[in-house]
Amino acid sequence: MRAVLMSNDPVRLSFIVALLADAGITAVLLDQHTSAMEGSIGAIPRRIVVQEADHARALRILADAGEL
Repeated sequence: MRAVLMSNDPVRLSFIVALLADAGITAVLLDQHTSAMEGSIGAIPRRIVVQEADHARALRILADAGEL
């Protein structure tokens, strides 16, 4: 798994996961519980990761959508 994006914005994270899912790429949101444990003050950004084989395509999709 490789990270494609880090953010504290839950709306953006949800949009990115949906955007990648529409392209057939399974994205996993990491650090969600860690962020909640620290009180959701934004000190720990959440990461979106994808399979190694999908990484380059995921980055292209995000770049085309203006998210990188």
